[in-house]
Amino acid sequence: MQRAVSVEVMRNSDAWTIEHLIPSKELMYRAGLGIYKSASWKAPVAIVCGSGNNAGDGYVVADLLDRDGIDCTIILLSEKFSEDGRYYYDICKKNNIRSELFNGSLYGYAVILDCILGTGFSGEVRGRALEAIDAINNSGAYVISADINSGLNGDTGMGTTFVRSDLTVSIGEYKTGHFKGLANIAMKAKTNVDIGIKIQGDFEYF
Repeated sequence: MQRAVSVEVMRNSDAWTIEHLIPSKELMYRAGLGIYKSASWKAPVAIVCGSGNNAGDGYVVADLLDRDGIDCTIILLSEKFSEDGRYYYDICKKNNIRSELFNGSLYGYAVILDCILGTGFSGEVRGRALEAIDAINNSGAYVISADINSGLNGDTGMGTTFVRSDLTVSIGEYKTGHFKGLANIAMKAKTNVDIGIKIQGDFEYF
C-alpha cells in the first residue's frame, strides 16, 4: 500500500516547509538530486524544460550530469523561468552546459527527462508543450518524468495528451494522480524521493 496526497496538500506542505524549515532553492536542489540518483543515465541526455519549478529540477539534474561527464542538452520550451529555476539555469550556463530552444524533434537522445509541466497542471495541453510531449513519445528514448508525467492531472491522473514514461520520479510524496485514471498507462515504473517536505494535511492510500 502506498500513501499519496492531493496537489493542494502538497502545495501547502511545500509552502509551510519553505517558510519554517528549508529554503526553496535547497528543496529544488534536493529534488534534482533525488531524480538524478533514482535513474540510470546514458548519453546523450535531453532535459526538456517548461517555465516553472519543474524545469528547475531539470537544471539541477543537468548540472549533476555535467559534473559526472554525461553529455546533456537542456531543451527549452520557453525563455521564462521561475525565480529558483533561473538560479539553477544560470549555474548551467556558467558551466557551459548546452541549451537550445525546442525545434520540434527529439530524435537521437538515449534518455529524455520530462520537466515540462508539474503536478499543478490541469486542462488540455496546447502549443509548444503539446508538440514536445508528442516528440518525447515518438523519440524512442528511455523517458524519465520529473514528479509526474507532463499532461497528467496531479489529482485525477487524467489527461488527453501526456508523456509516457519508463520511470516517473515523484517528489516529496506521491500525488493521488500517480495512482488514478491513466497513471498505469502513462508510467511503466514510479518511485518517490523524500526531500524533507513536512506534510500538512491528510493522506490517501492506494
